[in-house]
Amino acid sequence: MAASQGVSQGLYRQYAIERVVHGVPAEKAVPLEAERLGATKVFVVSTKSLARNTDAVEKIAAGLGARFAGKFDDVPAHTPREAVIAGAAAARAAGADLIVAVGGGSAIDGTKAMLQALWHNVTDTSGLDTLTGRGRAEPTGRNDGRLRMIAVPTTLSAAEFTYFAGVTDAAKGIKQSFSDPLMIPRTVILDPAITVHTPMRLFLGTGIRAVDHAVERFCSLVRHPFSDATALEALRLLGRGLPAVQKDPSDIAARLDCQLGAWMSIYGGMAGVPVGASHGIGHVLGAHAGVPHGETSCVMLPSVMQWNRGVNFEEQLRVARAFERADDDASGAVRDLVASLGLPTRLRDVGVRREDFGVIAEKSMHDHAVKTNPRPVEKPADVVEILELAW
Repeated sequence: MAASQGVSQGLYRQYAIERVVHGVPAEKAVPLEAERLGATKVFVVSTKSLARNTDAVEKIAAGLGARFAGKFDDVPAHTPREAVIAGAAAARAAGADLIVAVGGGSAIDGTKAMLQALWHNVTDTSGLDTLTGRGRAEPTGRNDGRLRMIAVPTTLSAAEFTYFAGVTDAAKGIKQSFSDPLMIPRTVILDPAITVHTPMRLFLGTGIRAVDHAVERFCSLVRHPFSDATALEALRLLGRGLPAVQKDPSDIAARLDCQLGAWMSIYGGMAGVPVGASHGIGHVLGAHAGVPHGETSCVMLPSVMQWNRGVNFEEQLRVARAFERADDDASGAVRDLVASLGLPTRLRDVGVRREDFGVIAEKSMHDHAVKTNPRPVEKPADVVEILELAW
């Protein structure tokens, strides 16, 4: 957001997401949305653990009845390119006219990339290279007849509220970015009850990922009043909800607080507010070292905040206040929250080797989020400095 003659200026983009249904069981909400959208062949994308170890997908399929056209339940963590192609092939064979993604960020991002593959008739992994790096997607072409999706998230990554997706090229050890305004789900269904199937460490870790979304955008040097407000509300909801869920996993109200907080955390992106080095380095840690997305935020966000403190102290002070911190140590507030949830706080805790810092730093310099960090990251040595703080 810029300023001209004392008047704030900015732009907020409203993407083609039509509804957010919250607090309703997914097995009831999904069929109602399918009926509303006129879908007759609904294809479900999920993960092995959710589809085979719980009855969540089975209940949704049963609720759809004759509309259920099949499923693909093999999207691994970090969304490898091979899973995107396999899932797209299965949806194509089923003649899907609506796809429902049930799961965390990997399943949801995977479904978004599957849409791209289906739209452009990409049938092998090399074809995905032609669809990457398209930059910001403007919200045009609303409901132009292309195959779309709805999302039922089981974690707090907030991938369901974005028009972009990350897909891992395992051979190169990098994450590729895909974007299109119609990759965003038409409907998001926030069912707190379905999240009880999510392992506690994963649920809490993705909650810290949502904290990362809110903190980095609130502390950005590019600001917007809408995202400022939603980011602070996100921190309030997550700061209250995450410890409550850890204390009592059956607390459905607290789980919904966390889901609403994750929703609030992501809206800065629609206003053009960038994230920073915690996200950027985290992308590399995921692709290079296999660190789960949530846990990259656990180990990197406090250190990035500490490194940035000199350029956004006032913003960090307000973050500390949102967490009801008595002092001005916002990075300490985040680190204390992470530790209190029993999550890793150091790179060594998630299996990252110190001797890999140089490679991680070099790869991080190519990530767009590192380039938009509030304090300029000018060389790999700067990334190594941040990694040392996180070690």
